[in-house]
Amino acid sequence: MSEQIEERGAPMSEEEEFIRRDVRAYLAAHEAKELLRFVAVGSVDDGKSTLIGRLLLDAHGVYDDQLAAVKRASKLDGADVDPSLFTDGLKAEREQGITIDVAYRYFTTKKRKYIIADTPGHVQYTRNMVTGASTANVGVILIDARLGVLEQSRRHAYIASLLGIPHLCVAVNKMDLKDYAQETFDTICKDFRGFADGLGFKDVTFIPISALKGDNCVRSSERMGWYDGPTVMGYLEEVPIAADRNLEDFRYPVQYVLRPHLNYRGFAAQIASGIVEKGDELMVIPSGKTSKVKAIDTYEGELDGAHAPMSVTIRLEDEVDVSRGDMLVRPDNRPFVARSFDADLVWMHEKPLDTQKSYIIKHTSQMLRCQVDKIDARMELTTLEEEPAETLKLNDIARVRITCHRALYFDPYKRNRETGAFVLVDSLSNNTVGAGMIRPPEGEAQDLDAALKEVRAGSALTPKTQVSPRERRERFGQSGATVWLTGHPGSGRWALAYALERKLFDQGRTAHVIDPFRENLDSMISAARACTNAGLITICAFPSKLASERAQVAERLDDGQFFEVFVDTDEAVCRERRPEGDFDGFEPPSEPAGRGELNQMRLEAAVGEILDALDAAGQFDED
Repeated sequence: MSEQIEERGAPMSEEEEFIRRDVRAYLAAHEAKELLRFVAVGSVDDGKSTLIGRLLLDAHGVYDDQLAAVKRASKLDGADVDPSLFTDGLKAEREQGITIDVAYRYFTTKKRKYIIADTPGHVQYTRNMVTGASTANVGVILIDARLGVLEQSRRHAYIASLLGIPHLCVAVNKMDLKDYAQETFDTICKDFRGFADGLGFKDVTFIPISALKGDNCVRSSERMGWYDGPTVMGYLEEVPIAADRNLEDFRYPVQYVLRPHLNYRGFAAQIASGIVEKGDELMVIPSGKTSKVKAIDTYEGELDGAHAPMSVTIRLEDEVDVSRGDMLVRPDNRPFVARSFDADLVWMHEKPLDTQKSYIIKHTSQMLRCQVDKIDARMELTTLEEEPAETLKLNDIARVRITCHRALYFDPYKRNRETGAFVLVDSLSNNTVGAGMIRPPEGEAQDLDAALKEVRAGSALTPKTQVSPRERRERFGQSGATVWLTGHPGSGRWALAYALERKLFDQGRTAHVIDPFRENLDSMISAARACTNAGLITICAFPSKLASERAQVAERLDDGQFFEVFVDTDEAVCRERRPEGDFDGFEPPSEPAGRGELNQMRLEAAVGEILDALDAAGQFDED
């Protein structure tokens, strides 16, 4: 680092001298610094990466090899560099001049340590922005002075508010391209403040900057003498974040039970929120048992007290039952306990939300099965208006209702980001598919009896398969269907049924003919429904003379699953084949999905027509 400073012609800093004099003391002081996480958001090409690069460069957070690499990539003469290249590290980002993935950078000043997340501005990368902003203390949103407040600016401010970021810094960038005019800055501030006042930020600070020129980034700009506020770095150094941490509600989601020997039993976890001290009375959820804190242990030794986000081991005075997933709280300050709740859900996977299947919810130290009962409204990100939706696709945000297999212990996300957040995991692929923020429950606060009753209640999930029709289709390349063949005795229904089964099997499909041995119509319908819901092409040739009998089959199946095929072989031919058959009262279908006249066409041709009908109805995926 000292060589880097000398190369720039600057004298050695106090920090450099401190490192040379006593590196251990320097590291200890560095560890004690307050950590601030901030995320840069905004529209495409507003200069997020340039601002972060400028902060790193001017705050001496860039190493020699990084600086040399950026100089080569910038293709600029002299000492000029393109600051955005300190964060836009992907080849595709440099080629397109945009940010695609989240770039994290780390640097330190005398006051604080910083973790920076540079997030994409494109709407198709909303998932990436949510990832980068989920743990941020401060959001820095950039607005192009030439363009003013755009839809994307409002969208990113809304998402930042949704994710619970308490402090917002609005950096009006590219002021150099507007001649540093105060009128431009004031107009943008007025426009943005009218929108942001209803979003729930603790504070919103406006700063006019030029990230490319360095105005008001780390050093105050002489070209904007009319502005007397902080620089971006000055704001980051002074913004109060200690009060943002929830120290009122003690929440301790147990991660592990430590039992190295018979005389030691401790419960290890990271304190999600609040403060705990020796002698405090705590309650165990879900049992409702109480005990007092006997000791608070760490690797370095025993403590008298601890606070969020410290990781500690708590020992209790009494032998109460505590397991992973349980939560220690104060008896007079408990979280909500419920199996169903409303949440804002961000969908983060290419595979859409499937409301017919169950997912795994990861909440604090619990992992259990859940289902999305309904989508109340999806947020249209271009207009920020709510609209109805049947499913969610990648980057969608919606208000949903979720029900879990057993109760969760949670707080509203706006009050406690640790116990109010969760992720959804696909139970088959184990991919993270969604991230959610729990909304405040309606109604009055729970009393202890109601909370414990909710904990001890049975599963709130409606019993159903954990494999949805969509997943079966993805596995088999087809949707389940019942092909119901009807016609006179001797029409060739059964020969056609087995020929169709053979052809489907040869094509790699999954099909089955139901054998009607000693079965009646009701049992045949039940068997057809079971096989169809399992994803099979189910083929039946059960005698069903009446249209009302075939209507019963259609009623018991879901929409689009019933295919009625009329085997329309000439009756005279049928009577020759089956002279003993009962031909009275047969009601031919009025609008069958397929028809086969086996006295005029070969069996293979009739099979082909049925396959064409199934294909036209969308039963098969393309090969």
